[in-house]
Amino acid sequence: MGMKYCSLSSGSSGNCQYIETDSMKILVDGGLSGKRIEYLLSSIDVSIQDIDCILVTHEHIDHVKGVGVISRRYDIPILANEKTWLAMSKLIGNIDHKNIKIIETDKAFQLKDLGIYPFRIFHDAADPVGYCFYHKNIKMSIMTDTGWVNEQMKSIIKDSNLYVIESNHDLKMLKEGRYPWHLKKRILSNRGHLSNLDAGKVLSEVLRGNGETVLLAHLSKENNIPSLAYETVHRYMEECGLNVNKDIQLDLTYRDRATRVYAL
Repeated sequence: MGMKYCSLSSGSSGNCQYIETDSMKILVDGGLSGKRIEYLLSSIDVSIQDIDCILVTHEHIDHVKGVGVISRRYDIPILANEKTWLAMSKLIGNIDHKNIKIIETDKAFQLKDLGIYPFRIFHDAADPVGYCFYHKNIKMSIMTDTGWVNEQMKSIIKDSNLYVIESNHDLKMLKEGRYPWHLKKRILSNRGHLSNLDAGKVLSEVLRGNGETVLLAHLSKENNIPSLAYETVHRYMEECGLNVNKDIQLDLTYRDRATRVYAL
């Protein structure tokens, strides 16, 4: 087997992603109730009791809501950097000492047959990260909740077989929408969220057009429409000479349900 990936839920109402290799079953974030995460895992025939660990990207509630509950109930280790631990400890409650695992940003580590590289991103959190995962000759990158993507981040995620990338908002919808100005300003800032156009630009610079899979993630309920996110990114990539559907598989993640399981 290679690597398997499924987005169980993606968006401001809760984020949780599942990755599986021959010897590891892990979650990235757990921003839903424990019950909901358990249900979503069972919908793809995975038992929550088989989860080996939970990796956390940052401490916002839509990423950590169920993390403490799951860790306590099923004795599952949680991995996060030190600043994220400090910021989320009040939110997730008491964790058994043996399940508190501290990782370092920009320092690779190994969990059995899965190589993991947490890299710095730009978001209004303590020390937020994206993750690259390596298994055999497969690479996968998860990069959501970032207001900016610099050259270093592009080089880190390049050459992935699967990209999970934020496509949070349509600029026009956000600017004309009903969010208060301070919230619009936050989303549009370098420590906010990527727009559909931003996602298209980043992808056109990192994709090679050799069969990669791209999943657009963290779509806003208020300031985006799934079809609009898809069309904007699709059009931008085509304009940059990439043949979507032939050379690249472009898909969406969902706020209220799991995607299919991608086998890499």
